[in-house]
Amino acid sequence: MLVGSFDSLLVLFSFLVAVLASYTALDLVGRITSAERVAARWWLCGGALAMGLGVWSMHFVGMLAFHLPIKLGFDFGLTVLSLLIAIASSLLALWIASRDNLPARHLVLGALMLGCGIAAMHYTGMAALQMQPGIVYIPALVVASIAIAIAAAGAALWIAFRLRAYSSRVRSYRVGAALVMGLAVVSMHYTGMAAARFPLGSICGAARNGLHNDTLALPIIVVTIAVLAVVLITSVLDLRLEMRTAALSASLEEANEELSYLVLHDNLTKLPNRVLLEERLKFAIESAGPAEQCFAVMFLDLDGFKSVNDTFGHAIGDLLLIQTADRIRANVRLQDTCARVGGDEFVLIASVREPADASIIADKLVSAIDEPFSVAGHDLRVSVSIGIALFPADGADVEALLKNADVAMYHAKSVGRNQACFFDGAMNTHTEDHLALLQDLRLARKRRQFVLHYQPKFVAPSGPITGVEALLRWNHPTRGLISPDTFIPIAERTGLIVQIGEWVIDEACRQVSQWRRTGRPTLTMAVNISALQFSNTRLVPAVKNALERYQLAGEALTLEITESTAMRDVDASLEILERLRALGVRISIDDFGTGYSSLLYLKRLPASELKIDRGFVSELVADGEDAAIVAAIIALGQTLNLKIVAEGVETGAQRDLLTRLGCDSLQGFLLGRPMPALEFEGLGRALPQGV
Repeated sequence: MLVGSFDSLLVLFSFLVAVLASYTALDLVGRITSAERVAARWWLCGGALAMGLGVWSMHFVGMLAFHLPIKLGFDFGLTVLSLLIAIASSLLALWIASRDNLPARHLVLGALMLGCGIAAMHYTGMAALQMQPGIVYIPALVVASIAIAIAAAGAALWIAFRLRAYSSRVRSYRVGAALVMGLAVVSMHYTGMAAARFPLGSICGAARNGLHNDTLALPIIVVTIAVLAVVLITSVLDLRLEMRTAALSASLEEANEELSYLVLHDNLTKLPNRVLLEERLKFAIESAGPAEQCFAVMFLDLDGFKSVNDTFGHAIGDLLLIQTADRIRANVRLQDTCARVGGDEFVLIASVREPADASIIADKLVSAIDEPFSVAGHDLRVSVSIGIALFPADGADVEALLKNADVAMYHAKSVGRNQACFFDGAMNTHTEDHLALLQDLRLARKRRQFVLHYQPKFVAPSGPITGVEALLRWNHPTRGLISPDTFIPIAERTGLIVQIGEWVIDEACRQVSQWRRTGRPTLTMAVNISALQFSNTRLVPAVKNALERYQLAGEALTLEITESTAMRDVDASLEILERLRALGVRISIDDFGTGYSSLLYLKRLPASELKIDRGFVSELVADGEDAAIVAAIIALGQTLNLKIVAEGVETGAQRDLLTRLGCDSLQGFLLGRPMPALEFEGLGRALPQGV
């Protein structure tokens, strides 16, 4: 027999190629498993090609490492056939290992098919030598090589299936598994080589026209390693891209969940908002079924919240709303839905068996909210008015239930507040009237239904007239002259007060400009500014435009700001007041003494006048408490170099006492009622000094 030998370096390379091919196979199984259907097919085909080339290259390098004392070559056709067998076997292995499950019978069948495929590749490659006479094989070693191939295939399939999922340590496991699998494949190959015997005098039939080992070793090794490396790098990059995509997808999903939460919940109280409320209400109606099981819709509105907001500012008001929401949560059941639908408005959907159950829930809420609140060091008191509408008696759809609960809530306010009222059909008459009034109010300015009446201010005690205060009236075509007490609260709730206030400023400036040009050059005009208008960015431009439009000096206009409005956010108020003062406009602090002013901040306000609230004047008597308060206010104003105006003077005794206490100007029905412009022009009893 011819004695063969092996090139140690090529043997080592064959082992390394086997390990690299094994690692590539394990990695590709993971990529195929995690990829989408179309991408998985491409990974399966490309992986089978790379893995088959790697396994075949290991076999072929092992064949090239084998030397006989004769010249060797390899038949091209049989060599290509052995490569195709390797690729087909690899395709089968990757397909089996990437399945969702791997039962024992599938593992055994796959091991037999893959092991026989590897053995077929090896012995087909051996046949490519075309030895004459033929190679003599030792049966026991041939069987052993096939057994090793089947065992190696079974182990490879099981390991690949187990390590296909990505984890932090899976790559370390794959390296170890690749070493074991590479050793098994190499063992099969060299066991098969050990089974071959070459008789003396044998020649290689493919030596003349076949592929020669002295020129193929290096190209095959380089090409194989390059292909496997490209596949591995592509796999790693694709995995990283997939992981980043997954991370981005998770982030987007988290962001979408957060956005969905924000869209459906109130930012301040974290309660459901109107959108989610309506969805829950629709669901409750649908879930009621043919039996129309009863549930209650309760509309809650805080009593006295606006005063807290005006006095202490929006920051304190927001904290109060958060505590209110917490109390509501604590007094309703988990299955009930409570939502915030407006500034201080909440709606509760509660499942009840009968009206008495709704009454119990409402009474609990009234009692809970009536308890004092401790907010940022302030003890605050508010109450709640609740309107209750029952399904299906008071409405069969979302709109009707919410509307009727709202109507019942307004009725609770009108009969005393701090209580709950059930909806009654008769309440709708008042509501329809309210809605009609709101609709007319939206169109009143366009229809020129607003008019100004002017109440004169007198130098104490009886004149002359120093100026007038513009008071808004609504001349409705069917309702007649409507008092501000009726429509101003509606305008403030709906925001219409800003547009209406701008019209008042413009009309007042036009009127005083006209009077100044026609004989009263020192007459001043006072205009009340609501809290909503004062905080609106359009106030200063509106004043500036009106002064410029009518060529009016700023000192002719006095803007009256309530004490609580001015002190709500002192820094913001100072900025607005300074901008107004820069226009020459005078500032009057209205209703002084009714709020919670800090003298430290008060002295910083660029005001020129304090106006004593009529509440102190109406019951003013000498040596009374109100007289002491008024005296203190006057002394404070004089210390701050401010003019003092008292409003609501209705008796001679009040006039005389206020004069003695030091008031500069007086205003009230005793001296002059609000009147239209033409009536004021005809007033001849008192004229400004110097006119």
